[in-house]
Amino acid sequence: MTPFTLIVLVLQQLLDRISKVLILMPHYGCCFWVLYMFSRHFGFSNKMKWLFVDYMVEQLGIDKSKITELGNLLYKNYGTTMAGLRAIGYDFDYDEYHSFVHGRLPYENLKPDPVLRSLLMGLPLRKIIFTNADKVHAVKALSRLGLEDCFEGIICFETLNPTHKNTVSDDEDDIEFVGSTVATTATNTNNNNNNSGTQIFDIIGHFAQPNPDLASLPKTPIVCKPSEFAIERALQIANINPQRTFFFEDSVRNIQAGKRVGLHTVLVGSSQRVKGADFALESIHNIREAIPYLWEADRKSEVRYSGKVAVETSVTA
Repeated sequence: MTPFTLIVLVLQQLLDRISKVLILMPHYGCCFWVLYMFSRHFGFSNKMKWLFVDYMVEQLGIDKSKITELGNLLYKNYGTTMAGLRAIGYDFDYDEYHSFVHGRLPYENLKPDPVLRSLLMGLPLRKIIFTNADKVHAVKALSRLGLEDCFEGIICFETLNPTHKNTVSDDEDDIEFVGSTVATTATNTNNNNNNSGTQIFDIIGHFAQPNPDLASLPKTPIVCKPSEFAIERALQIANINPQRTFFFEDSVRNIQAGKRVGLHTVLVGSSQRVKGADFALESIHNIREAIPYLWEADRKSEVRYSGKVAVETSVTA
C-alpha cells in the first residue's frame, strides 16, 4: 500500500464519520434524565447513606458492624442496596422502605433552579425522567426544584416493579404509557416484614472465599439500573428509539449500561469522559455549550408539558 493510498483511506474514513454525524444530528428525538443529578449538590447523598444504615439496623435487624461491607457488596453486585437485600433473602414492604429512606430526606434544602428550568423548557425534544427511586420521591423533588412541568413523564421504581406481582410484565397492554392521565395504586404483595423464617444468603462469607463464584449469587426480583434489561424495558415503555435518544446520568455504571443498549450517553458531574460516555459535563447547566445541536434552529416550538408530570405505572388489564 502506497503512502498516497493510505492517506486516501484515512480521509475516506474521516468523511464517513463526518457524514454519519451530519445524518444523525438532526434526528434526535428524546432525552432520558436521571433524577438524582438535579439534587446532587443539596446534601441528599450523605443523608441517604445514613438512612440506608438506619433501615437495615432498625427494620431488618442487621448487625451494624457488618453494614459497610454488606452495603458495598450489595451495591456492587445488584445495582442498589434495596435490590441486593431482596436478592439475599430479606422480605419487606417496598413502600415502607421508600418512606423510611426517601421520606426523611431534607427536601427543604431543594431550591428552584430557574436557569436549569429555562434550559429544559427550551430543549425541543421529549424529556423523560428515569429513576430507580419511587414516584413519591421523584414528584416531590421535581416540584421543589421547580421542574415539575419540564418533563413528559417519570419512569420510576413502580414502573419497572409492579407491586401487585413478582415480575415485570411483557404484555404491552399491561403498561400505562407516557402521557396517560389514568393513575392507579397497587397494593404491595411483599408485606411480610418478618424475615425470621427466611434463609438469608451470606454474601459476606461468599466473597470471603477464594475465587468466589459470581454465577452462584442469588437473583434479585427487583428491576433497576444499571441492569440493561431495566433500561431496555424503560425504552420500550416510553416508546423510545435508543439510537435517537440522549441518556443523561451521573453514574458511570449506568452510563456504560446505557451505551451497551445503544443510547447516546452524557456523564454529568465530571468533565472527564470515561468509557461508555459520549460527553462529560461538570454541570448540567453546561449542556447547551457542550451539545448545542440539541437546540436545532429549524425547530419551530418548544416542547412544554402540563404542570403535573405523568408517572408511568403498571395496571392490570
